Amino acid sequence: MQRRRLFWQIYGYFLLVTLGALAGTAWYAEHSLRQFHQHQTAVDLEARAQLFVKNLPFPLAKDPGVADRLCKELGRLTMTRITVVLPDGRVIGDSAETPENMENHRNRPEIATALAGGNGQSIRYSDTLSRRLMYFAVPVMQDGKVAGVIRTSLPLAVVEDSLNTFSRHVAWGALGVVAVFALLAFVLSRRISRPLEYMRQISEQFAQGELNARVPVPDTAELGSLARTMNQMAEQLSERIRMVATQNQEQRAVLANMVEGVVAVDGAQRILHVNPAACRLLGLKSDEVRGRHILETVRNIELQEFLSAVLAADGSLERDIVLRDDTDRFIQLHGAALKDGTGVNIGALVVMNDITRLKRLEALRRDFVANVSHELKTPITTLKGCVETLSDGAIQKPEEAKRFLEMMGRQATRLEVMVEDLLSLSRLEHESERGGVALLPEAVNDVLARAVQTFSARAEARGILLVMDCPAMLVAPINAPLLEQAVGNLLDNAIKYSAGDSKIMVTAAPLGPDTIEIRVADQGPGIEKRHLERIFERFYRVDQARSRALGGTGLGLAIVKHIAIAHHGSVAVESTPGQGSAFIIRLPKA
Repeated sequence: MQRRRLFWQIYGYFLLVTLGALAGTAWYAEHSLRQFHQHQTAVDLEARAQLFVKNLPFPLAKDPGVADRLCKELGRLTMTRITVVLPDGRVIGDSAETPENMENHRNRPEIATALAGGNGQSIRYSDTLSRRLMYFAVPVMQDGKVAGVIRTSLPLAVVEDSLNTFSRHVAWGALGVVAVFALLAFVLSRRISRPLEYMRQISEQFAQGELNARVPVPDTAELGSLARTMNQMAEQLSERIRMVATQNQEQRAVLANMVEGVVAVDGAQRILHVNPAACRLLGLKSDEVRGRHILETVRNIELQEFLSAVLAADGSLERDIVLRDDTDRFIQLHGAALKDGTGVNIGALVVMNDITRLKRLEALRRDFVANVSHELKTPITTLKGCVETLSDGAIQKPEEAKRFLEMMGRQATRLEVMVEDLLSLSRLEHESERGGVALLPEAVNDVLARAVQTFSARAEARGILLVMDCPAMLVAPINAPLLEQAVGNLLDNAIKYSAGDSKIMVTAAPLGPDTIEIRVADQGPGIEKRHLERIFERFYRVDQARSRALGGTGLGLAIVKHIAIAHHGSVAVESTPGQGSAFIIRLPKA
């Protein structure tokens, strides 16, 4: 739709307002004049009727011919139609017609009002004279009663002629006023619209980047203020553009010199920015990849999946991947969603850290722990044999020696368990790094049943009831020995920290279409919230003294966590102090 210019809108509105005002004024003047003329005619007719009453003979019905002759004589002299009507509505005198030929006038509005004792007035078309007349009727009183009605009337043609003449004069005068005002409105509209046209032209230059242009300041206060504001806006915008350009250069310099790789993509996974460090890590050229899809440029499925996960998630994500070239490089990914000013996701940002050296150091540390554990296993076993031999009574003070020997045996046993746990952790980490443990589709119910059977006697000895609930057809890709070990560790902890006459629930069920959930819930003392985040760390103990008294190594939950990770799953804990704890293993179905 084509838009009208402001000049024609202002000009048109001015003319419409003027024409409307003049039309309203003319209508009101004509209406007021018409009312005035009609009022004056009614006053005149009333005066003539009152004068006629004074000349009537009484009683009226005694000699009707006298009334008729008087009507015709006075009507001719005053150029007024005069009619005399008796109370029963019969006409006995009329200046324009023979009374005998006229119908009963009792139902005429003005006659009815006069017969009721008031002055009646009406304007209507007369069938007798074939013209519009104004009628005015006054009652004739005799002995306090209405003896008849005198009605006078005049044609309204004279009034209409006067009004038509007045309307013509008003119309010509209005046309003159419209012509003068049209010229003034044209000048005024140009005066208002021309500065706005200049502002529009300068605004188009601003939009094209010509921020050095300035708007002429008109002498009108409002338009002058608007022009000055636009000029200030141009100055501020130019300054901000310079600041943004400077900041952009600084950001580019920072990104170019970062050791970490940075990749930014939009919602469709098209590359928005990639810094030199990311190009070195991924083997890319920044000038060639910008604007292209990540699938076209990066041949690493793990990175592509990570970008998809970041775009789908609302918060930040972390993941480690391996870039396999001549040598494997371990990359730590930190991803977060890119949001605009309204909080809507517009893409994703990924920061890549090369942690190959850290991974190698960690591998060395694990190897060291494994080697030390293996070296300690033999002397510990030997020490245990010695303790068993001494406990048979080969020492001179049997009771005292036996007490120390039993203490040494317990410590040796604890060291052995610790070594076994360390070895389990080391094996899990090595297997996970070398491609993961072997997973086969098996029934989860069988694994849980074996774990429960292993600990049922120990639980029964303490008066604890073990209850298992798992669908027989629940199948998932698992490593049965490892999963049994994880559930066993959870059961071992639950039995240790549960009081007698309590219950431990071992349940497994689907959690959505792609996940199963294994839950071990006890009625023990529970765990405070401040410990929950670190409960799965190695050697972390909620209650140091009680854990050692119960024979714990501090590695059981860490093993559970690594077994879950080896199954591509996760672990979690829900606990309320005084009400018990529930440890949860979530595993994918496929």
